[in-house]
Formats: sequence, structure tokens, C-alpha cells
Amino acid sequence: MSGADPRVRAVLKLAPVIPVFTPDNIDDAVQVAHALFRGGLPVIEVTLRTPNAMEAIKAMVEAVPDAVVGAGTVLDARQLEQLKAAGGRFAVSPGATDRLYAAARDADLPFLPGVATSSELMRGLEYGLDTFKFFPAVQAGGTAMLSAWNGPFGDVRFCPTGGISAQTASQFLHLPNVLCVGGSWLTTRELLQARDWAKIEQLAREAAVLPG
Repeated sequence: MSGADPRVRAVLKLAPVIPVFTPDNIDDAVQVAHALFRGGLPVIEVTLRTPNAMEAIKAMVEAVPDAVVGAGTVLDARQLEQLKAAGGRFAVSPGATDRLYAAARDADLPFLPGVATSSELMRGLEYGLDTFKFFPAVQAGGTAMLSAWNGPFGDVRFCPTGGISAQTASQFLHLPNVLCVGGSWLTTRELLQARDWAKIEQLAREAAVLPG
């Protein structure tokens, strides 16, 4: 891969928080997209953990065309192809393999691979990337790890995801090498079951002004 893809950082700079959303049904996914976008969070990561996730991405893209909808939990080339066909704008993976790096290059989608160790980070650098998902952020060392990485990897930027809450997000966002955080607190199972779109929009408004 020749040179870092500037589209990745452009997406991550759009808002301080990227909601990580696992859809159960299509209609609710569209409502979530509207609520998050109204609340000021235009970038939405839809995890591919449910059978209808790709269909949900397509519906969200069509319903809220100004939102930047992408997929999380991307594991293989087939999912990248499906994501592009659905109108997804970026792909996020929990980790990365040589095969996935190659597939992401071929798919020509902004790609945010997950890293949890220095060796994984260095492999990504060898592929020409300079921006990564730090996952699982809290379990893999949290802000202390990111601070330590800022020395040897000063040009690298991160979107930490995993175990971050509304209360701890600012601790990550204050770090010089963090562009944004990923969080599932905006679309919890409880909120989705209650179909409380107003609360999701309120949480988005609060997240959109972090670190505050």
C-alpha cells in the first residue's frame, strides 16, 4: 500500500465520538441513524455482528445520505465487497491480517484496522497506514498505553474503542495521538429495546461536544 490514506483521518476528524451500533432490525437502524445525525454525530460504525447488519447499513445510507456510515467487525474480503455495494464509506476491523490488508487496498475503502500491540502497529505501518483503531482500548492498556506509544510512534493517530464510557471518553480525547473514540454507550441494548430515539439523540449531543 503506497502512502497513508488521508480519507481515514478525514472521517475520524468529523466528530469526537464514533457511535458503535449493533442493529437488530432495519427500521430501528434508520431511526438510530437519524437520531445520531441530529445529535451531531455524522459518523456511525455499524458492527457486522447480526445477520441483517449489511442490510441495515444500506438502509441507513439511503435514509441519511449525509451521514458517514461504515462497518465494524470486518473480518474478510467478502464483507468489504458487500460493504462497498451497500454504500458504506469506511471499514473497521478488530485486528488485521496480511490478507485483510490486501483486500482493503483492493476494495479502495478507508480502512481502520485494530491494533493492541506494538508489533501489530508496526505491521500496519509496513502496509503504509498511519491511523489505527486501538482495541480493546481499556483492556489493552488504556490511556497509559497510548501515551507510551506516542514516543516511538509520534506520527500515528488512533481511535480507541472498547470499554470506553461517556465518563472516560475525555481522558482519551485529551491525548495528542487520539483523533476520536468509539463508543457503544450511545446505542445500548436497553435504549434500543425501549426505542428511545430522543435519549439517543441527547447522548449524541453530549458526545458531540466532548472533551468539553
